[in-house]
Amino acid sequence: MEEKRRIAIITARGGSKRIPGKNIRSFCGKPILAYSVEAARRSGLFEEVMVSTDSEEIAEVAKAAGARVPFMRSDETAGDYAATADVLLEVLEAYEKLGKRFDQVCCIYPTAPFVTPEKLQNAVTVLEETDADSVVPVVRYSFPPQRAFVIRDGLTVMKHPEHAKSRSQDLEPYFHDCGQFYLMQTERFRRKKQIFTDRTVSVEMPETQVQDIDNETDWKLAELKYEMMDKAGR
Repeated sequence: MEEKRRIAIITARGGSKRIPGKNIRSFCGKPILAYSVEAARRSGLFEEVMVSTDSEEIAEVAKAAGARVPFMRSDETAGDYAATADVLLEVLEAYEKLGKRFDQVCCIYPTAPFVTPEKLQNAVTVLEETDADSVVPVVRYSFPPQRAFVIRDGLTVMKHPEHAKSRSQDLEPYFHDCGQFYLMQTERFRRKKQIFTDRTVSVEMPETQVQDIDNETDWKLAELKYEMMDKAGR
């Protein structure tokens, strides 16, 4: 079987408002961006590991960690409302102009210290065994959403009263995106221009290795979870 050509694109724009300098802030002793770069490089999967950024400071940290920054992100994809897909498409087009094409593209977020080489390798195996368009890591909701409450006119009521007497173990499990990485078949992604398609498959992650990082409390929780994962040998 012909070896696939792959690129890892780490999307790290500047200007984080909720956590200033978030993408290069020290996380358990080194810039958080470095974890994404190192996981991609150590996986041995990628011909190219690059960082897409509009910040010279982030670019320097990325290069120090071992990533390439062959060009800076455009103004169009550096704003608050730019979609991840738009950033990836811009990078792929720029590489094509340089004469480089890739069979698979992996988007890794810059604040994803829980990503490991093994998780990336497993995602590639799943993508190729299923012939899916994309692979997305997901995590199970810790409490069944079917038993959620809502507040209406000051009163607390069940959103789905038909499940008032349902046992948690009898309810269909719900999942959400981990916000860590996405792996895609490049040409299908370029054609459909979206990460999630009707042929997306998932790999489930443990809740102890997933953490949104949107504020200072999230950051501290992420460090605690990372230290637990690290001590457990991942």
